[in-house]
Amino acid sequence: MIDGDRAQNADQPADPNRPASDRSLNPDLAPRHRGTPLPSYVNAWVATQRWFGSKGNVPALRSIGYFVLDCAQPGVTIRVDFVLDTASLHLTLYQLPTTERTEELPGAENALITVRHPGSVQARYIYDAAYDPAFAAALLAFMERQGVSASTRPSVTDRSVASARGEDLRPRSTDPSSGSTVTTEMLVASTRVLSGEQSNTSIIVERTDATGNPTTPIICKIFRIIHAGENPDVAVQAALASAGSRRIPLPFGAVLGQWDDPAEPGSRAVGHLAFAQEFLPDAPDAWRTALVAAASGSDFTGPAFRLGQATADVHHDLARTLPTLDATPAVIAEEMAKMRLRGGQALSEVHALARHRDAIEAVFSRAETAVWPRLQRIHGDFHLGQVLDVQGRGWVLLDFEGEPLRTLRERTHPDIPLRDVAGMLRSFSYVAGAMTVTDASRPGASAPVTSAQTLPAVLEWAAACRGAFLSGYAERSGIKLAEQSALLDAFELDKALYEAVYEIRNRPTWLPIPLAAVERLVG
Repeated sequence: MIDGDRAQNADQPADPNRPASDRSLNPDLAPRHRGTPLPSYVNAWVATQRWFGSKGNVPALRSIGYFVLDCAQPGVTIRVDFVLDTASLHLTLYQLPTTERTEELPGAENALITVRHPGSVQARYIYDAAYDPAFAAALLAFMERQGVSASTRPSVTDRSVASARGEDLRPRSTDPSSGSTVTTEMLVASTRVLSGEQSNTSIIVERTDATGNPTTPIICKIFRIIHAGENPDVAVQAALASAGSRRIPLPFGAVLGQWDDPAEPGSRAVGHLAFAQEFLPDAPDAWRTALVAAASGSDFTGPAFRLGQATADVHHDLARTLPTLDATPAVIAEEMAKMRLRGGQALSEVHALARHRDAIEAVFSRAETAVWPRLQRIHGDFHLGQVLDVQGRGWVLLDFEGEPLRTLRERTHPDIPLRDVAGMLRSFSYVAGAMTVTDASRPGASAPVTSAQTLPAVLEWAAACRGAFLSGYAERSGIKLAEQSALLDAFELDKALYEAVYEIRNRPTWLPIPLAAVERLVG
């Protein structure tokens, strides 16, 4: 495979610029956590991957442990390494699954990491496992069987060990693969990897039953950057499925890993490595649907109203299945401190906001003295791109990982449901704003949308959608949103300030969209 014990057999010379194995760029790493150095060709390959966190740099990777998955296909060995980037100041830990094949995998040239002993009968082809159908088949079988891997070591001199176990998350009343309680394993017909993701790798797995008939496809998400603790996408969707919710794709299974924690020498860390759920290939997402409706001036208030209802349904199920928290003065003070901190960062980066400094603080102050509801688990990164329109089921919510820039602790902590409501309100406003942007970088759209509508008409369209969404949410939840206006304004302003920072860093031509929201909310 790719382990350092066999690095001397690699066909490429060692990188003379790579730090010596005993000179980690992070001096805080305890020697026993430095693991086994990986070959230089692995460092060079990882540096080119979208999920690599230190863009523009070359990592110095060490395997601190690995486990092996059983593979039914002859001539294929599957190994999953926990690799620590010792050139990273943040102790970034990656998951690196690889397959070793005795023969080339047709059509997988782009996933080839290296070839050992090329041109000989001992030739071995090392691939990024995400692109190898054998890996997907083994991973799903591991989940179905709730398998447990044997702990293994990167080398005889390294005490670090790693292990994994599979989790079957299918609701007992409904199996997403077969539509029944039968758990007979399916056969993998084909796999493909989705493009464009940053920190994860998602594999679409097409499967058939024993008679060769296609079953519901599965999407398996591999978490490339791994953390100790539950992944919110896994925990939240498992809880919703157990509550009988049809507002999410049905979960299939997960893989939970265990390793020596580099950040806390002597302790063990546990965290999710992969998550699989039903894939809904023919369902359009709400962002694209709303863009088309806005461009043509079509009424979208009905779908927006039903989306408000769906959001309330999910919040209700989360509140009754996962822990909630009283909004004590200490909790409110902590939330407001974080909100003000983000606001201060926005004011320092986006100079156009400076004249609103006092008005922004006034909005936050009103929220601080308002009556807060109990905190609960929420979606956390809610917008139109996170929702699918599924025939026969209506709106289905996706990706409960939470806002990417928040810490894992923040994303798994109870929060205010109005944060999700505010996020969706901002998303409707972004649809209207997208009509005024002339470039092709609209999120979720492959080409610019040409609108025949005037700007006032598009803004009126967005306002109607926002109102319909709020009406649907209030009708289903029973919450009087008029009494929550101070809080809702603050959360929407918080989101708009976040957007302003994002746009000025990445898409300056989009900056007027969040600036208009700030103007409205402080006015």
